[in-house]
Amino acid sequence: MQHKWDSDCDSDCSSSCSEFSFDEEETNQRISPYWPKYRSLIYSRGFRLDTIRDVKRFYQNCGQSPRATLSGIDMERGEEALCPDEGLPANLFRGTRVRDGIKIVVKAVQLLSHEYDIIRSLSREPLRGDPRNHTIPVVDLIDHPPDSIGFIVMEEWSSQLITDGGPSCLTLFFAAVRQCIEHAVFMHSLKIAHLDISLRNLLSSDNGRCAYIDFELARRFENDPNPRIVCRRGTEVPPECEQGRLSDPYKIDVWALGVLILRTCKLTGYYVPELVHVVSPMLNERPEARPSSLAVLKAFDKMVPLISEERLETKLRGHGLH
Repeated sequence: MQHKWDSDCDSDCSSSCSEFSFDEEETNQRISPYWPKYRSLIYSRGFRLDTIRDVKRFYQNCGQSPRATLSGIDMERGEEALCPDEGLPANLFRGTRVRDGIKIVVKAVQLLSHEYDIIRSLSREPLRGDPRNHTIPVVDLIDHPPDSIGFIVMEEWSSQLITDGGPSCLTLFFAAVRQCIEHAVFMHSLKIAHLDISLRNLLSSDNGRCAYIDFELARRFENDPNPRIVCRRGTEVPPECEQGRLSDPYKIDVWALGVLILRTCKLTGYYVPELVHVVSPMLNERPEARPSSLAVLKAFDKMVPLISEERLETKLRGHGLH
């Protein structure tokens, strides 16, 4: 119940072409809603937010005590009171889809935020059905105009890639890495930069699918063929951002993607010199010397056939953290 679903850092990403107005910055700030107020609205769309009873039942089914999780909850409110997960930020709440019991996570965002706009477009056809789209599956979007809040209802996945349930052979590991690269290519083709690509913003399903989450820093650049931004936030920050220089948002993503790949190699125990060779130019300190995400994908696809079948199918002992 303690998977990390969101970045801990606040948004601080501004366009070089024009400064964001105060109103726009306000619109993209993280919010902390009073969840009981929206409980009925969310239920009317077919989703139950977790209650104290639900959390107790979850831990009992796992053979664990819920005492630590419930320690800060006012038990006098009764077992049907909402029970926030201490492992999540205040803008996220766990729940269940009523019709089939599928676990979901609800994220509250500003209705006019960049994140809600981008997630809405990525979660609708034809983009939703594009095989390059590896965004966490969104099962509903709930608008609440009176409070300028939108709720993103997502499937609950896990950070499986870096745990003991991660890829058990190099073939599966490469499949996961390719999805990460492919989604960056997909976003960039739509003139979208994520601007916070990191392990904490990457989830996996039980069947090996990978997905990006947390588009709080993401931006569109539809009308700018050569965008430059000042961006000091994000988890993996390239040198030009640390120095406060105007930066190519797509090359920021490429740098962060390179760091992500190296971290997954280390954490899963897969050291592949050929893959490191692909990643090396992604981490060039000169952003203009870094390849595009599409060039990275092409280099990756050229690299994989060079790996022998024996290496591809070799099981990693424990296939977990090393």
